[in-house]
Amino acid sequence: MGRIISVVNQKGGVGKTTTAINLGAYLAEAGKFVLVVDLDPQANATSGLGIDHRALERGVYEAVLGNVSMREIVQPTSHETLRIAPATTALAGLNIELVEMQRREFKLYDSLLEVRNDYDYVLIDCPPTLGLITLNGIVAADEILIPVQAEYYALEGLGQLLETVTLVRDRLRPEVSVLGAVLTMYDGRTRLSDDVMQELYKYFPNNIFRSVIPRSVRLAEAPSFGRSILTFDASSKGARAYERLAREILDGEMQHLR
Repeated sequence: MGRIISVVNQKGGVGKTTTAINLGAYLAEAGKFVLVVDLDPQANATSGLGIDHRALERGVYEAVLGNVSMREIVQPTSHETLRIAPATTALAGLNIELVEMQRREFKLYDSLLEVRNDYDYVLIDCPPTLGLITLNGIVAADEILIPVQAEYYALEGLGQLLETVTLVRDRLRPEVSVLGAVLTMYDGRTRLSDDVMQELYKYFPNNIFRSVIPRSVRLAEAPSFGRSILTFDASSKGARAYERLAREILDGEMQHLR
C-alpha cells in the first residue's frame, strides 16, 4: 500500500509545491512509483511538471466529487515513474461544493483508495489555507510534511496548523502523524536563518529533517520550464538538497521496515 504524504503549511510561498515536485522527482529517480496530487487551485504543481492545466477537461476536482475515478485523470510526466493528478481552475470551487456533503472531510481519502496501491508514494500538494480542501489533504494522508521558510514570520500560524492536525487525529483519523518539518529558502549567511532553525526545534524536537533547502534561483526558475530541478539543473545546490531529503525519507522507511 502506497505511503501518502501531504505537504502542508497554511502560509503561502514557503516551498510546498517546490517540495512536492522535487521530492517526487527524486523518489522516482530512486526507483519508486510516485503520484503527485495537485490539490491547490493555483495548479502550480501541475504546470511545474509540464502539464498545461488550462487545456485539461477534468482533474482532481472531478475525482474528489466522484464524477470520474482518480485513475482516469492521472497524467504522465517527463519522469518515467512520476505521475501527476492535475488541478484545473474548477478546483477553486471545491471548498463550497464540499460544505453540504456527507463525509466531506474524507472525499479525497475515498478517491485515493483505488490508486494508492499503484504507487509507492503519493505526495499531496495542499493549498495555503486551512479550509476544507486542505483538511481533505490532511485526512487523506498517512503523514504530514511541513515546509517552513527560514524567515521571521514563518513560525506564525505553525501552532494553528499543528492544532488542526491534532484535531484530525482526535476526531477523524487517528492514524495521521507528523513526518516532520523541512527548512526551506535557507540562507546560511544570515543569522535569521539560524534563529528560525533553533525556534523550529521547539515545535519539532525530534522531527526536523537534516536536509535543509537553500534559497536558490535555479529552484525558482525550474517550474517556469515545466521541469523538476532534477532535469533542470541536477548539479545545483537545490537539487542536491532535495536528493538528500528523498534519501532521508527512504532511509527512514527502511529503518521502519526493520
